[in-house]
Amino acid sequence: MISGKETNKVYLSGKLHADKRFAKICNTLIKLLGKHGIKHAFLKATKDIWCRDYMPIQIEKGKFVQFRYEPSYLKDNLELLSDPKEICKANNIEPEFSNINLDGGNVVNWNNKAIISDRVFDENPEYLEKTKLINELENLLNVEMIIIPQINTDMTGHADGMVRFVDQNTILGNDRNQEYKYWRDGINKVLRKHNLEYIDIPFFENKEINKKYPDNAIGCYVNYLEVGNLILLPVFEVAGNKDNEVLELFKSIFSDRIIETINCNEIGFFGGLLNCTTWTAKE
Repeated sequence: MISGKETNKVYLSGKLHADKRFAKICNTLIKLLGKHGIKHAFLKATKDIWCRDYMPIQIEKGKFVQFRYEPSYLKDNLELLSDPKEICKANNIEPEFSNINLDGGNVVNWNNKAIISDRVFDENPEYLEKTKLINELENLLNVEMIIIPQINTDMTGHADGMVRFVDQNTILGNDRNQEYKYWRDGINKVLRKHNLEYIDIPFFENKEINKKYPDNAIGCYVNYLEVGNLILLPVFEVAGNKDNEVLELFKSIFSDRIIETINCNEIGFFGGLLNCTTWTAKE
């Protein structure tokens, strides 16, 4: 699979550019990409801004796998259900199509490994044997699949809000001591099984924001954008934030990378951040 570090172009939903609510972050994002020579483009035929979820997974240059996009959390909001086949056709992408129901936001990968949450089993109940589903995914993506527990309070169950790869043997993720015990125990079991190191990244919640936007993603730093040598780290600049602490931690973790910060509240209020609103590719 193509890792984020190997990608060189960022795609955004046309909806992000067209919606006045997101104008500021869209313009800031484009400027930061341009500052570092990263090309960008807007996707046609999308129905919401979270393009990571309904876009294909890149296996190698020019080769993509497109999964079925029918997430349970959109069953009552079908007007937001983008059609991957229409999008791929409109944007001249020719992927291999799979009938497995899997959001792109639930796929976090390195070259030879991919992490997904166990939400994939909930979304594909026709697979009575979990091993069969895992084997099919491994064959399609040509990687070792690593299954982690979902966070039950997250409506999406996506892996990209929990963990990311630093290198082949290291992942970073939400601070285990701040997480639910069932998730902490579950992720520690996965780490032992797959011989992975884990770097704990602090996160926070803002009670006032939670009251107004119960499904918000404010305070989650692991949902950053990685493209080439650039990492765009979300910051929030609200009460209780850990922006400076996390920035310094990222500088030490990714000492060979360029790190920029961007206030993501405009999109964070609605449940996603930078990885959610971007689709990266190697061209």
